Amino acid sequence: MNKTALITGASRGIGRAMAKTFAAAGYDLVLTCLRHMEELEALGHELECAHAVDCRCFAADAGDWEAVAALFSHIRRLDVLINNAGIAHMGLLQDMTPEQWRRIMATHLDGCFYTSKYAIPLMLAQGGGHILNISSVWGNVGASMEVAYSAAKGGVNSFTRALAKELAPSRIQVNAIACGVIDTDMNRCLSEEEMETLRLEIPADRLGAPQEVAALALQLTQSPGYLTGQVITLDGGFI
Repeated sequence: MNKTALITGASRGIGRAMAKTFAAAGYDLVLTCLRHMEELEALGHELECAHAVDCRCFAADAGDWEAVAALFSHIRRLDVLINNAGIAHMGLLQDMTPEQWRRIMATHLDGCFYTSKYAIPLMLAQGGGHILNISSVWGNVGASMEVAYSAAKGGVNSFTRALAKELAPSRIQVNAIACGVIDTDMNRCLSEEEMETLRLEIPADRLGAPQEVAALALQLTQSPGYLTGQVITLDGGFI
């Protein structure tokens, strides 16, 4: 029986790359997105044909408790949970509305709680598993004009470390990847000049590729059981 991985926010960017990587490794997939179901379903069909795996696609808001509960009503086995769904917000904190703040927190931090709450019993039933949270270097050090995003990712990092301690006796590993500047649609709000300035600040002299995040994610699911509670930075030496 193939192992099963749930990847949230899988229609584009890092999530899409991870879906391809895990399908190639023989995983059956449960993929979610919020708005791009047509793209997600096309991806699922492509992966089923290419790798002979089962791929189920769902429209689900990771930051909505009822949506996540409904999603898990369709899942009977889960080996890997990847909390990847994310949104960006740039601007002065004083100009941010409470609704915008709440949306950032719900998507990034609440979503980790909702999915983990339902994933843990499934993993306990089979004697172990992996929870992987996609975080950001801004969760480590903070970013001007991205206070809410930084705060949410900082929360994800603490969530990761604490939950890892809670679940270590049950052989469920919990880790996070703190991404640097990755070449995805999330950065399309920046001008070419701003992107070039960022690139010049990165010792690797380039943006990261979604495929690199996906490769590290797969490696973490194959890591020794003693590796848990870690927030691993993948940023080309940026921070």
